[in-house]
Amino acid sequence: MDNPEPYNDCRLEHFTDLDEHKTRVEYLKGENIFKQGAFAPYVIYVVKGLVKVYLQTGFDKQINIAIAKPGDFLAFASIFGENVHTYSTQALTTAEICMIEKESLKKILLDQPEFALQITSKNYRQEKHLLEIIKNVSYKQMRGKLASALLYLSQEDFLKEDIFSYLTRQDLADFASISTESAIKFLKEFEKEGMIALNGKNIEITDAKLLVGISKNG
Repeated sequence: MDNPEPYNDCRLEHFTDLDEHKTRVEYLKGENIFKQGAFAPYVIYVVKGLVKVYLQTGFDKQINIAIAKPGDFLAFASIFGENVHTYSTQALTTAEICMIEKESLKKILLDQPEFALQITSKNYRQEKHLLEIIKNVSYKQMRGKLASALLYLSQEDFLKEDIFSYLTRQDLADFASISTESAIKFLKEFEKEGMIALNGKNIEITDAKLLVGISKNG
């Protein structure tokens, strides 16, 4: 199934019953939207901008697990009784989001099966991505981890947003679950091997086939 088209704005035009049960908020780049372990009173819908999704794994350690884009829901598990956030989110760019009352959205899902199927499809793809992260962390060597992270961040939707201009090398390392020093080292190696081209913060994939091989073989 293709990705469903994102809704144009906070009104979720096809579901006007939500109009009285949501609040639209703008976050500046770098602002936290919600924190892991905090109470989860709302489902979050991304209207504009990009949002970094990450797990806090220690006092000063984290694993970046995804980037949410317009049309994505966050804290969706709260509909099914998950009362605290299981991950943290931060505005990677200036972002506009909707905070939607859980019970109101749940009613819409029950009343609108096509919409519910679209959301289920999105969640299935997100689950596959999370399983890939587990495989990366558990089994792959550092070069494979970094290759997987670069391939994820080089999806067409992200490149349209010039994603690498918003990411530090620390961010990139956190997507690969390796140290910043290792990320810098292997980026230079990948460039020498002709897989990528570096220009400041920008990273261009020049040989995706080779990079996929590194990712698969770990």
